[in-house]
Amino acid sequence: MITKILIANRGEIAARVIRTARKMGIATVAVYSEADAKALHVEMADEAVLIGPAPVSESYLKGEAILDAARRTGADAIHPGYGFLSENPDFVEKVEKAGLIFIGPSAKAIRAMGLKDAAKALMEKAKVPVVPGYHGEAQDLVVLAGKANEIGFPVLIKARAGGGGKGMRKVEAQADFAAALSSARREAKASFGDDRVLVEKYVTTPRHIEIQVFGDSHGNVVHLFERDCSAQRRHQKVIEEAPAPDMPDEMRAAMGAAAVQAAKAIHYAGAGTVEFIVDASEGLRPDRFWFMEMNTRLQVEHPVTELVTGLDLVEWQIRVAAGEALPMRQEDLAINGHAVEARIYAEDAGKGFLPAVGRLVHLRFPDGDIRVDAGVREGDEITPFYDPMIAKVIAHGKTRAEALGKLAGALGRTEIAGTVTNTAFLAKLCRDADFAAGRLDTGLIDRNLASLTTVAPAPDSIVALAALAASGMVAAGAADGDVARAIGPFEIWGTPRRRVVLEIDGEHRSFRIERCGADRWRVSGPGLESGLDLEAVRASGADWSFRADGITRRCRLAQSEPSVAVFHEGLTHLFGKPRGKRTDDKAAGGDQVVSAMPGVVKQVLAAQGQSVKSGDALVIMEAMKMEMTLAAPRDGVVAEVMVVVGAQVSDGVSLVTLQPEAEAA
Repeated sequence: MITKILIANRGEIAARVIRTARKMGIATVAVYSEADAKALHVEMADEAVLIGPAPVSESYLKGEAILDAARRTGADAIHPGYGFLSENPDFVEKVEKAGLIFIGPSAKAIRAMGLKDAAKALMEKAKVPVVPGYHGEAQDLVVLAGKANEIGFPVLIKARAGGGGKGMRKVEAQADFAAALSSARREAKASFGDDRVLVEKYVTTPRHIEIQVFGDSHGNVVHLFERDCSAQRRHQKVIEEAPAPDMPDEMRAAMGAAAVQAAKAIHYAGAGTVEFIVDASEGLRPDRFWFMEMNTRLQVEHPVTELVTGLDLVEWQIRVAAGEALPMRQEDLAINGHAVEARIYAEDAGKGFLPAVGRLVHLRFPDGDIRVDAGVREGDEITPFYDPMIAKVIAHGKTRAEALGKLAGALGRTEIAGTVTNTAFLAKLCRDADFAAGRLDTGLIDRNLASLTTVAPAPDSIVALAALAASGMVAAGAADGDVARAIGPFEIWGTPRRRVVLEIDGEHRSFRIERCGADRWRVSGPGLESGLDLEAVRASGADWSFRADGITRRCRLAQSEPSVAVFHEGLTHLFGKPRGKRTDDKAAGGDQVVSAMPGVVKQVLAAQGQSVKSGDALVIMEAMKMEMTLAAPRDGVVAEVMVVVGAQVSDGVSLVTLQPEAEAA
């Protein structure tokens, strides 16, 4: 019997485990880094222990510190969540040696599936279909490039350890292979401590379909049907759903049987996911799927399986770890309706999904028949130390169309200010014609990227309202009829007026706000040269209403020191409030290569005096689990290199300076 669980993780998965443990009457212990001292999971747990500084290598990856926390608090089991130490067999052995229960599979099972090449060889032996490729030990460039030629381009280079799209590169032609291999190895080494790779055939119309499996220590294994995770960017899942659209019963049975066979081959106990690549060029067929890898842990997307089966997978994990048999047989399991999950990240979809940081000055999740798994609250900070996921929003319906409609509506009601997010991108994806029709493959997002990431300009009335709010002439909190507060700052002579500057689409625009009556303001500026009248403006907390051009509109608004966010008709319009002088565009963008966000310098490709062309890679950084290449903004000569490999740099720091064009000529 498990009485107290230590969760060796953070964020939404730690909060998720705590909720189930509480339901089962089991006490919980949180561990946290210095950066997470005020995190939600720390507040939720019965006890919490500080395990180190912010970097994961000094906190969440320190197995001994986690085991010490378990001993000090009297925990008798450890739940690893996903990521961090969840698939580290050495940690599993240390947990068991300490007399604790590891809520997950055995170290032997993890090792069997931990290296993709060995796992594929094992699956071939177990008669599970495997994608064509090279999974051998030789790692020389000449060998790997030769194997790629034999397989035929395009190919996929994949790190043999880990997952999540790290260390993965698609290569279209032989000429690109060496550079892609080098990049994949660097990322694999940084993410998993292992730079070895394998090479596989790239399926040109691929769907990513995975099977949730569960085993126990009594030899029982079942599958809980499939999830479709084909909607991806940078090889990472964005929207997941269960069941897979247009899945024939024959194929579901074949994939389920293959997944169960894979789990039985390694005597698997606990929650796991067997991932398959599917050739969808001729629809879904039972002879067109191949084993890719097995994730020996709970998955981020497990809620969609829970909603269509009515089960709590974390509860199953805990019961199986405690020695109980699986609570249901295969014939007892069934699919009910359809569920779709969207991952909300702090990232800029329009800038290549660049991760972002910031304090969540305003946070409101959708209410109603929607599930939200979050590890943050309003006021929390998205830091550069961890994955930038804010929350998962999950909808369930009788049909796929109903579930997608619910999800799109829920995303439109999600309000986040303080950092850029991918919420609008996700809502557009839900309504994309191909996605809505179930015409899926892993390239769908890339093909439709322009339309999915295009941001519609804010209506004039919303721009005017943002300027008025930034001016301070209407006090947030003023109620109907509260004219004194609505007038704003007192003016001795003349009409009350203010001038504010907002940053819109990277440009600084100056607006003039003038009070023209008891409850009427005129806003003029770029795009509003003739002025726009706002009337009957009322602000009660975040809820605002106003009349413009004879139409009364209602919206929600969040202000912070750096920005004004207006939430209107399912969209978030963000307006910066710049402070101080604006940096000269030529100096910032023409002669400087600047860090886009905090991170670590992984490689410096530039040298003083070197001639470069526009687009040449100069510095490679890693931030928030992503490798970024910073390129020359123009042709020129490198005047100065200001960083070295391994340097930790802040947002906006100059890394490389080019000589002014006149000097370089």
